[in-house]
Amino acid sequence: MDYKELSKKVKDLSEEVANFIRDELLKVKSDDIITKEHNSLVTYVDKTAEQMIVKRLQTLMPESSFVTEEDTIEEGDSDHVWIIDPLDGTTNFLQRIPHFAVSIALRVSGVMQIGVVFDVMGKQCFSAVKGHGAFVNDRVIRVSSKTDLSECILATGFPYAKDVNFKPLINTLEYWMINARGIRRFGAAALDLCFVASGRIDCYYETSLNIWDIAAGMLIVEESGGKLSDYSGGDDYHMGKQILASNGRIHEDVVNVLKENFQS
Repeated sequence: MDYKELSKKVKDLSEEVANFIRDELLKVKSDDIITKEHNSLVTYVDKTAEQMIVKRLQTLMPESSFVTEEDTIEEGDSDHVWIIDPLDGTTNFLQRIPHFAVSIALRVSGVMQIGVVFDVMGKQCFSAVKGHGAFVNDRVIRVSSKTDLSECILATGFPYAKDVNFKPLINTLEYWMINARGIRRFGAAALDLCFVASGRIDCYYETSLNIWDIAAGMLIVEESGGKLSDYSGGDDYHMGKQILASNGRIHEDVVNVLKENFQS
């Protein structure tokens, strides 16, 4: 299968869905918002966007299966699995904070082959096909070249659950405030990963995510020369329980900080 050609069609689809989301930005009312769990919200925009994506992808690849955030369709037993977050950063969308994205990935026999993340308000399409590099609006992107943590900008996210032990998170934030150039919390994991891939930030880490939050972004980071791991430096990150993405050059230093705080 020609994944590069398929990727072009997925990018076109992501832009169409982004246009729909952008058009709905000022139309959503409080009655349209459903609380799935604490700080986890959904609207008709999420669900309609997901239905748009699934319908088109079923046409492009009828034999494929799906993993979707809003449960439009259940995963089947195909080796070709689309992993979809129709609106990553729903809270930002509802607050009209212009930082949210459409995320679509294709996993084939357990390996990510296509990753597309469309920055809805920035009108930027981040994409990657395995073995062919990473791009934003068809321009090649690479991770940053920084090697000193004191010069780095890092990003993270906060768990939704109330029963989480926040002390390791707070201790880590304190460390970055003292020892790094800056720390950010943007609120959309897919875009955070793309920001690492494009060198806008040097590192991103977060816990308690889902595979649809990170699937496309992981491939984009890898294809831009970045490195991925869990907080211990291992490979238990694919489902989002823990994920660390960096430019590779500072990866070991960040792992040491995370291990000290999260495993103590």
